[in-house]
Amino acid sequence: MSGIRLFVSAPLSEGQPVEIGRDDAHYLFGVMRQGAGGRVTLFNGRDGAWEAEITQAGKRGGVLTCRAQTAPQWDPPDLWLLFAPVKKARTDFIVEKAVEMGVRRLVPVATEFTNSERLRQDRLQAHAKEAAEQCGAVFVPEVAELQKLSRVLDDWDDARRLIFCDEATARAGEGSSARAGLFAEAGGTGPWAVLIGPEGGFSEGERARLYGMAAAHVASLGPRILRADTAAVAALTLWQMRFGDWR
Repeated sequence: MSGIRLFVSAPLSEGQPVEIGRDDAHYLFGVMRQGAGGRVTLFNGRDGAWEAEITQAGKRGGVLTCRAQTAPQWDPPDLWLLFAPVKKARTDFIVEKAVEMGVRRLVPVATEFTNSERLRQDRLQAHAKEAAEQCGAVFVPEVAELQKLSRVLDDWDDARRLIFCDEATARAGEGSSARAGLFAEAGGTGPWAVLIGPEGGFSEGERARLYGMAAAHVASLGPRILRADTAAVAALTLWQMRFGDWR
């Protein structure tokens, strides 16, 4: 099985030729020094992983032909990550780690205290693709366009439970909230989402609204206030261990 992995949009099956464009061709033939006869692993988020042979190699494109399936399709749990954008490198870290840890959809949200509201959805989607290629996943989560948190909550489906990681539970002391033991006590299946706030924290209005939502569950991430990117990793780890496919 090839160590080089590429996400493609084309269908994958035995004998299926897959054309690649300039960017992937540059990576394969220029950066990785591959040529005709080389082997690459392909995945498209639908058909599992396939070993493919390079049958045409050029500067502007190429053709890879599927030879054998190496892994079945395996989708992550139905878990979304809602996060407020932070500095570029830290936002990239959140996206990368969310893909590695098995998130199905990433939803950037602008809160009242969000410090960075400039976000290129296409760049983050490409970053998610690269993370999936590197971590052995066969699924690339969607990165949604940046939306206001209030608008996302307006349209919220109560069937999707929302874990609200409230930094106020750390300031008040671990477990101070009557609902802060979610990761230890809650159970059940179904769709979930994790919400991580901005560097400036949630406003009192946002906090009050979240506490009033039937689908929202407050969760403590311990007695210390975490950076947004650290909080995302901590929350996803706890969710995966309690409800996800790490069990």
